[in-house]
Amino acid sequence: MKLKLDSTITCPECGHVEVEHMPEDSCQFYYECKGCELLLKLKPGDCCVFCSYGDTPCPPIQLQKPCCG
Repeated sequence: MKLKLDSTITCPECGHVEVEHMPEDSCQFYYECKGCELLLKLKPGDCCVFCSYGDTPCPPIQLQKPCCG
């Protein structure tokens, strides 16, 4: 399986959309929206902001492995 390392994050506050590169070896718990500067935090039950607000889950989840644990 080929990993997708880019994810499009959509801000729930202002709707700004940004393509970001995901780290393969760490989780990202926060993301600052480039539109409104809101600090996005992961949603309960998610392991990172890409799983919460992105259109592509993080690499460990894509590989069906535990993430950040």
